[in-house]
Formats: sequence, C-alpha cells, structure tokens
Amino acid sequence: MHPFRKAVEDRDAQAMTDLLAENVVFTSPVAFKPYPGKAITGAILRAVLRVFEDFAYVREIGDPDGRDHALVFTATVGGRQLQGCDFLHLDEEGRIDELTVMVRPLSGAQALAAAMAAEFDRIAAEAAEATEAAEATEAAEAARR
Repeated sequence: MHPFRKAVEDRDAQAMTDLLAENVVFTSPVAFKPYPGKAITGAILRAVLRVFEDFAYVREIGDPDGRDHALVFTATVGGRQLQGCDFLHLDEEGRIDELTVMVRPLSGAQALAAAMAAEFDRIAAEAAEATEAAEATEAAEAARR
C-alpha cells in the first residue's frame, strides 16, 4: 500500500502533508490553473477530507518501486456519487512532486467544485498560515548557521 493511500485512509492530514515535496504541483479536477507549493496543496487536501463522504480507495495501480502511482477512489460529495483517481509522481527522495486528481461523472465534479468553492477562504487562510510558519522556521535555521 502506498504511504499516501494509508495517510488518506487514516484521515491523517499531517501524514498526507509530510509526503509532499516543497515544490509539489497540485492539479485540480475542477480548476484550470495548477496550484504550486506544499502549503496550498496541504490546505486543499485538508479541505478534501472535510467535503468527501464515504471515501474509499478501490484500486492501486503502479510499480511499488516506481515513481508513478494511480489510486482509484469512490466518494460522495453533496449527495452526488463520484469516481476518481489520484495520480502521483514521486521525486528522487520519494516525496510527491505532482498530484493530479480526476473525477467523473460531471454531476460529481460539479458537486465537488461547489463544495471546494465553499472551502476556498479557509484553504487560502490555512495556506498563508503554513507559508508563514515555514518561512519563520527557515529564517530561524538560517540565523543559527
């Protein structure tokens, strides 16, 4: 089982975020523009935990020693059932540097878009908070050197 799958199934937001590379790029199933960076991607993943109901991975595709993985899932959002897939690409250190999510059918994607839009202010605030914390940690480490 891929560690990201385990973190999601355990609903462990910190473990999910810890698996992300700093330069991760998240490609949403409902937004045209990708979201770059660990802070925003972590905030989006926490929001997904809040909006998905009855979430379950049903299949994992990929070479256990490879850098590309596909995790097929089912979920309900706003009363709409959907099927989806998380496509993961790992960097040389084994961290997720690309996370692309696809969902179907259109009614499920629309329900997901509406639910995530309702979370947008919280996502933005969490991402800003995480970015500030990371910058403060980085500055403290630099001062110690």
